[in-house]
Amino acid sequence: MPLYYVVYLIILLAAFFLFVRYIIQRKTSLPIQLFIKGLRTENSGNFEEATISYENALNEVKKIRFHHSLKNKIIEKLKVLRTVKRYEKDQNFIRENNSWLS
Repeated sequence: MPLYYVVYLIILLAAFFLFVRYIIQRKTSLPIQLFIKGLRTENSGNFEEATISYENALNEVKKIRFHHSLKNKIIEKLKVLRTVKRYEKDQNFIRENNSWLS
């Protein structure tokens, strides 16, 4: 059997493997569903629940190990949410009786 038949077979098997992987991942997986839930709650202004959804999605993405770009997006969203929560917490801080003046 000539060598180029083996090369064709390897290319065909690799294409088949990539096609099967695409079909399996095409379904909306649990991390993607949690990410979408986090986006919806973040847009509605509920940052605590969005943070929880993003953290759950990040845990699920770490289990799967195929969604590197989704993992990076979730990490960035968590950084932004933590910054927003810290900013809101600082804005709600009020000194009593102008104590900063005395």
